[in-house]
Amino acid sequence: MIVGTKIDAGKELTKKRKLNFFTRPKYVYIPLISGDDRNITTVVKKGDYIYKGSIVAKRKGNFRLPIHSSVSGVVIDFVEKKYIDGTLVKCVVIENDFKEKIEEKQAVRNKINNFSHEEFVSRLQECGIIGMGGFGFPTYVKYNTNKKLKTLIVNAVECEPYITADFVLIKEKCEEILEAIDAIMEINGIKECFIGVKKDTTINELFENYLGTYPKIKLVTLPNIYPIGWEKNLVKYIKNINYRTTPLEKGIVVNNISTIYAIYEALKYNKPLIERIVTFTGDMLKNPQNVYVKIGTPVKDVIEAIGGYKRNKDVVICAGGPMMGSSIADDDFVIASNLNCVLVMKKLNKEKSLECFRCGKCVSICPSKLSPVLIKDSLSKVESLTGLNADKCIECGLCSYVCPSKINIRECVKEAKTLIKKEGNGKK
Repeated sequence: MIVGTKIDAGKELTKKRKLNFFTRPKYVYIPLISGDDRNITTVVKKGDYIYKGSIVAKRKGNFRLPIHSSVSGVVIDFVEKKYIDGTLVKCVVIENDFKEKIEEKQAVRNKINNFSHEEFVSRLQECGIIGMGGFGFPTYVKYNTNKKLKTLIVNAVECEPYITADFVLIKEKCEEILEAIDAIMEINGIKECFIGVKKDTTINELFENYLGTYPKIKLVTLPNIYPIGWEKNLVKYIKNINYRTTPLEKGIVVNNISTIYAIYEALKYNKPLIERIVTFTGDMLKNPQNVYVKIGTPVKDVIEAIGGYKRNKDVVICAGGPMMGSSIADDDFVIASNLNCVLVMKKLNKEKSLECFRCGKCVSICPSKLSPVLIKDSLSKVESLTGLNADKCIECGLCSYVCPSKINIRECVKEAKTLIKKEGNGKK
């Protein structure tokens, strides 16, 4: 049984609006972070001229990935800026020369399905393709396996409130997305693909217009519950399969729809992940809309360009959606590859939390089958947190959402995950 609840809110603010473009920032601040890894080696210095798409840094950890410049111009500084989780991260500052210069022009690949498996994996790694739905896991790792891949599941659900970036991408690039899926399947010997969507006439009709030419690709309409877009829920609903750690155990790969399009651009144009669509929305923006932006663009520049705030006082800014995003003190942070939404809402008087009265709602709603309240109560005992599997939390926010005592349980569980990670690192 898939656990969740219906949360419909805010999508109409941006769903019917035309995609806007903000691709000429004066400066970009390329964050030196990959996933949650800040172990990054910089390969540029002040004064260097950088081409669009050139490598500015490389990840040194387990999953080696390059980080690319989204503009051409000169490196003028290295500064710390707020990242999408609210923490400070070192950034390469590049002054845009607005020339969009590329160091070496690549020939457009007419047939993107004629890569070998090894070439495909290498291309994804070289282009720095990551999961664009939130966690930023390196995409090449999912395909870099000797295990037989049987099924590709494409996550086009976008189940969190307010966010419509994937919806707009499908409207703009449906044919290219299907071409990419077909190529991925042929290159990796995958026999079937399921695109998971919520019931939506526009999206269903778009896909169905083309699916006749792709008999191995099926559209699956999923129930309108949150978080149906969680990887385990998708696999369970579509294939009725459970797995222990990753879908790869069962020969299944899951990719977000924005990631699929990034793969298309990597295969077709050898284009690294340097741009994406972000939903700018909320009741305190004058003109909520989806915007195509360059990675490293200051959020405040985009907000100003699309019309600004209704009022710049008494607002709450969230990087990501209202359920899984992070509250940011102000708009002085930058666009990252795995940022899909900037939400600006009216600040409400914070309700005072009450003492937990053990109703059990957080336990019954948890999709990971955890006991969030027990994790909250065990923050002082790291060994207990491990036994309670706090590290398995997907940070969906449902525990806080359903809590009648208005306790921010999600933040407590996130703290528990951090404590477990620190404890693990300390034992190495």
